[in-house]
Amino acid sequence: MSKKHTYDYGVIGNCAFTAHVKTDTNIEWMCWPRFDSSFIFGGMLDPDKGGEFSIKPKGKFKTDQYYLENTNILCTEVTCANGKYKITDFAPRFLQYDRYYRPLMLFRKIETISGHPRVIVKCHPVSQYGENRPERNLGSSHIRYLGLDSQLRLTTNISLNYLLEDEEFVLNETKYLALSYGPPLEAALEETSEIFLKKTKDYWRTWIKRSSIINFYQREAIRSALILKIHQYEDTGAIIASTTMSLPESPGSTRNWDYRYCWMRDTFYTLNAFNNVGHFEELEQYFHYILNVTYGEDNRYQPLYGITGEKKLIESELPLKGYMGNQPVRVGNDAYTHIQNDVYGQVLVSLLPLFEDMRILFTEKFDSRNLVMKTLSMIEKTMNEKDAGLWEFRHLSQHHCYTYLFHWAGSCAALKIANRLKDKEMAKMALRLKNQSMKKIELCYVPEKKGYSQAIGTDRMDASTIQLIMMNYIDPGSKKAREHLKALEKELLATDGLFYRYVHKDDFGTPEVTFLICAFWYVEALACVGRLDESVKIFENLLKYSNHVGLLSEDVDASTGSQWGNFPQAYSHVGLLNAASRIARKIDQPMFY
Repeated sequence: MSKKHTYDYGVIGNCAFTAHVKTDTNIEWMCWPRFDSSFIFGGMLDPDKGGEFSIKPKGKFKTDQYYLENTNILCTEVTCANGKYKITDFAPRFLQYDRYYRPLMLFRKIETISGHPRVIVKCHPVSQYGENRPERNLGSSHIRYLGLDSQLRLTTNISLNYLLEDEEFVLNETKYLALSYGPPLEAALEETSEIFLKKTKDYWRTWIKRSSIINFYQREAIRSALILKIHQYEDTGAIIASTTMSLPESPGSTRNWDYRYCWMRDTFYTLNAFNNVGHFEELEQYFHYILNVTYGEDNRYQPLYGITGEKKLIESELPLKGYMGNQPVRVGNDAYTHIQNDVYGQVLVSLLPLFEDMRILFTEKFDSRNLVMKTLSMIEKTMNEKDAGLWEFRHLSQHHCYTYLFHWAGSCAALKIANRLKDKEMAKMALRLKNQSMKKIELCYVPEKKGYSQAIGTDRMDASTIQLIMMNYIDPGSKKAREHLKALEKELLATDGLFYRYVHKDDFGTPEVTFLICAFWYVEALACVGRLDESVKIFENLLKYSNHVGLLSEDVDASTGSQWGNFPQAYSHVGLLNAASRIARKIDQPMFY
């Protein structure tokens, strides 16, 4: 058996940027000034071109990395020959002047735990995906990095000469580093660092206290909620699939994609996750993003958009070595050109809470009739059109069952909106499209397998059709639901409840790894059909596929348990939150034991 691969990173962020901190203390991935900008540190994709920001001793050392409980503040304890020290990494986030303060600043606090450790601090940022190494300019208590689009400054109480020469020094007092992009830190470094650290810790712990996170595996759900939160680009409300790019779905597969964008296919599940943890503010921000990117579209909606609504996300390859040598390294994503027709139903389902959630006063709602009618018209126009489907096949176009499921779900949502608005024309159109969608879904049924296939005219099974049960298209209590789930299990179920998306060849060959959110869908479906004990057992099995700080990847190799794909994957954490909530609603836990 091959060695198990895990991503040895903790991730910090403040809804303006994120940073991946490796267990060896190096910042191996951080993009500034936006999620989709070039990396400032990108050693993850190229150790030579990616720059470095590390705090290491000479010689051998070992580390222990963990989050401060209920926060996105990361600690790395380093034990070396001369002693032990701790690094606390955080991105400031707290309420200030009635707004959230989330600057492009990375803080690193270094403090001795025991002995007299000697360390070397290296800070070598880059830009233009490693093609530009900025010139360093010495200030009184800072180093300026010149040649970038904006000012990059490292403010510290460490000797600047030690930093410039990458020279070892004794850690005999607490040291602070503040790396800033744009406006620099002008206040007293030590005092400001401690104040920002306390306020950031208080912010995250208050955010969790105000969450309605269920008791079922609550610690894991809390971590998922925290990591999902920092995948939202607060300036626009967009929630990206992942903060990384070109991490391979499996070694040598060439399935290396840039996921730093907002996928419309994730809308329903992401909104459901935030609703399950009781956070309406993030929900509302995401609504605004969805409305902004769709309102001006007259022909069709794209499968994904940039974080500020960019339409063109041109895909290209970069001259980088790639993660563990895996190439190509792609930036941009050509999937924006694909036809993916489930997006219309996703938009309509996302609009429904604006009319059903009593937390929004009806007088605050915008005039949405035109948007609903326009989206229904797009469903109507594409009802008989083949598309790339949920998994964005690049050279396979079909009439996908999943697409028709969201035509159905979107029509059901529009029907409810129509009833709320007392709009007979909208209701008539929505009902007609609902019935048409159901006919299309039934064409995917394969009697020999007693289940629904990936698309009309094929008998291939697809994990996305689990949603037929979860979304109540098939009555979860029915024999048909149980049979459909068994048909999926027979072809797609792997070790410990891991689930393949599909097993047929696609544009890049036969898939080698399982897709983690499909396993969480399976957990939900088991709970839906009454197989609750199995659902709980498999949920527990899936938890072992997280890394050392509880973060989940996109894919898992069923044979080795290895993490692959972009990391952390918001979609996987959404899956965990929704599965935990589903099980919790099914379990009748007594108050006293």
